[in-house]
Amino acid sequence: MDAVSFDARLAELCLVQPAMAEPTRHGADLADPFNAVAAAPAPAKQSVDELALFGGPVAFPEPLHVGRPNLGDRERFLARVADLWDRRYLSNDGPYVREFEQQVARRAGARYCVATSNGTTALELTARALQLTGEVIVPALTFVATAHAMTWQGLTPVFADVDERTCCLDPRSVERLITPRTSAIVGVHLWGRTCDVEALAWLARRHNLRLLFDAAHAFGCTHAGRPVGSHGDAEVFSFHASKFVHACEGGVIATNDERLAERIRLLRNFGFAGQDRVVGLGTNAKMHEISAAMGLTSLEHMGEFIAVNRRNYWLYRDRLRGLAGVCVRDYDDADRHNFQYVVIDWDESRTGMSRDQVVAILQAEGVLARRYFHPGVHRMEPYASRASAPMSLPVTERIVERSITLPTGTAVSAAEVQAVVRLLRFVCEHADSIQARLNRHDS
Repeated sequence: MDAVSFDARLAELCLVQPAMAEPTRHGADLADPFNAVAAAPAPAKQSVDELALFGGPVAFPEPLHVGRPNLGDRERFLARVADLWDRRYLSNDGPYVREFEQQVARRAGARYCVATSNGTTALELTARALQLTGEVIVPALTFVATAHAMTWQGLTPVFADVDERTCCLDPRSVERLITPRTSAIVGVHLWGRTCDVEALAWLARRHNLRLLFDAAHAFGCTHAGRPVGSHGDAEVFSFHASKFVHACEGGVIATNDERLAERIRLLRNFGFAGQDRVVGLGTNAKMHEISAAMGLTSLEHMGEFIAVNRRNYWLYRDRLRGLAGVCVRDYDDADRHNFQYVVIDWDESRTGMSRDQVVAILQAEGVLARRYFHPGVHRMEPYASRASAPMSLPVTERIVERSITLPTGTAVSAAEVQAVVRLLRFVCEHADSIQARLNRHDS
């Protein structure tokens, strides 16, 4: 797809965004239980000189993070910690870990869930349990852990391009990369938007490949009405503190394959199949009880966390509507979403500012926006230094140069969201003056 048609498609997506006519449905008027006293809106900038980048006052002295942890109920968490303290049961498949696995399995629609120390080890264990060899096809538009986990297991990630709408693996790109050395397809449900599961499953069956999904962004989401966690050979969740539901640190492998789940349980605990009975190679990738206690506490507030995420998403989307060159990436109304990420597409040709310039302005003001996932894993090491010819991933390249992920979650109030929007609008409205100041500074 060329640059013109890509821009036209994004413009089309922006134009079809519905107006925020149903605030109750979208949670925009929801009382926020985690921000009982909302932060005062940052004062609006009156001139370019007031931008923090040029020495003006910082709009948010307390920085706004993309993924500051949601905390839930302190007393419930401490009660669980006190209980495991009294029982002196801190690790080795304790009762809280087993309960956490059961609750995640129920929400993920999976028969089996295996909790691990983190999401990266969960990917590694899954690759090992599936006995993958040779090459695995992955997107370059992902967090580097997706590729690193495969490489750590002695596999060679082969990077495929993504679909411009979902930002997930493009099955056409995947099919072109399948060779006799390919053993698996690793899809990534990016920003809570799901892969074309059906097309990837068809390719996996046709070529006798394993299919697994990095679902770190998609807990609580559905695809075609089915919960994420019930597709492919396995789906892997992250419960890192930056995720909307978290266990401080942790991961879970969800699968409907009993034998696969058994192999993973052996691998995560040194290969032990009983006391003093080791049946094969393994490592230590167990989740401990304090993480599980945090995970259970977080799960109890999952609905409230999603409600706040949804409110923030719709506020951003509604208040940024009509701003030329700025498009909030949407979600498919046919499915359920966690609204964990607010991602905007920034068009330099229409805003008059580059994506990197606006990110620098935001970060100077205390809005710690991120360039997820710049510059693409294929441009990171050790992958960028491979001897093979440079990869052609045109859609990935355009997305990583235009995407900005904005702060959200229960640590970000509705008033703060609107203040961020005012700042973005100010930048666009004064782009020429800002550019002039930047050019004088560079010279």
